[in-house]
Amino acid sequence: MLRVEETFTVARSPEAVFDYLTDPAHLAEWQTSKTSVEPLTEGPMRQGSRVRERTKPPMGPEFEQVVEFTEFERPRRVHTHIVEGPQPIDGTWTFEAANDGTRVHFVAQGELRGPMRFISRLVAPMLRRQFAAYHANLRRYLED
Repeated sequence: MLRVEETFTVARSPEAVFDYLTDPAHLAEWQTSKTSVEPLTEGPMRQGSRVRERTKPPMGPEFEQVVEFTEFERPRRVHTHIVEGPQPIDGTWTFEAANDGTRVHFVAQGELRGPMRFISRLVAPMLRRQFAAYHANLRRYLED
């Protein structure tokens, strides 16, 4: 089982952080490996909403995945589940008001498939760095 965790603070309200993080129009801004994001569900994002993401990782070919919001508790918690895609790595973000804004706790976990499962010890540190960079982007966009 692959597991990556990170806790960080954003100098904005939990509502502002939650809304930005769950808006497909902003996903490629802070998750820079995304080349396109397309909502598959009409209306505002909510539990059950799905998006199609195209991702170009630093090493490897571009791939597509369908992601579903399986938990959507504004402004406290959101969980994303990979419905279709090469690697079923789900993500959970929780948001808690703090004196200096919002404390965000993130967990990504899942079972790697195919040849990736044999190099999970190498993949985890790469994913940790990648999500740390994504979350630094998130802070930068929200705090500027």
